[in-house]
Amino acid sequence: MSTIVGAREPVRLAGVGRRYGPRGPWVLRGVDAELPAGRLVRVAGANGTGKSTLLRLVAGVDAPAEGRITGRPARTAYVPERFPPALPFTARDYLVHLGRVQGLRTGPARARAGEWLARFGAEAYAGTPLAALSKGTAQKVAVAQALLADPELLVLDEAWTGLDPEARAELDAAVRERVAAGATALFVDHDPRRLAGEPGTTLTVGAGRVRADAHPPAPASVRIVASGDRPLPEPLPGAATATPLADGGSVLFRVAAPDSDALLRLLLATAWHVHRVEPEPTPARGSDARPGPDGAPRRPADRRAGEAGGRP
Repeated sequence: MSTIVGAREPVRLAGVGRRYGPRGPWVLRGVDAELPAGRLVRVAGANGTGKSTLLRLVAGVDAPAEGRITGRPARTAYVPERFPPALPFTARDYLVHLGRVQGLRTGPARARAGEWLARFGAEAYAGTPLAALSKGTAQKVAVAQALLADPELLVLDEAWTGLDPEARAELDAAVRERVAAGATALFVDHDPRRLAGEPGTTLTVGAGRVRADAHPPAPASVRIVASGDRPLPEPLPGAATATPLADGGSVLFRVAAPDSDALLRLLLATAWHVHRVEPEPTPARGSDARPGPDGAPRRPADRRAGEAGGRP
């Protein structure tokens, strides 16, 4: 594990906004945030709120339409939500090439490539073309390239998706190592228990804004809304429950948080479309225990409206 020598200034976002096209709607606007060295930062929020946009801005993949980002270190690494496997490299050659881009000499880059492929259980595929790799193995290569040169800023967008349990645990360990060495790790993951309990900060994205909070406690259960035509085996992982929603095509799954990965893998393997993944909300005091039409607990106002309309 490489230790970052010397104090490093935080990555700062000041009045940052991003939209696509000069007249497009703002995805994010007025974002002020500070990402200190040696800090784990989770990005939370519903699908479509701009989490991936925020990660691309911090990583330098996208430029802000307004505002400034300062303090981004030279050794910044990024794992996108989707890895482009159709590149003319073998797994090893791709990692060596990226290692050279990140400042390593060829010999050390080759050695580090072998080490990380071994850590993620993919050393047998070092000579395999990227286009011939399975999705899970390609994801291991994508994660390995981000860790080759001991990044000072590590940005992970759903990087655990597609990894087997052993590789996910290895990535957890690698993130902890980088943070302990003084790096900043910024990540999005569908599992609310991912790295839960670690000291850090949560940036919650919603309505184009970003709010910083201390890490909330990990929820006991997770809600997954998905749709699909193929039958699912019974019982579902973690004794998950499935409730058809009022839209006629979607199903609300409730599952214990530790089993959410297994249920998501099953849904994706069965060609179901996952619309959103979120922690199970805690009913507010005085709320009705019956769920509303989207599966969320009813608020008192919902109950009154139902009674006024004559519904039971």
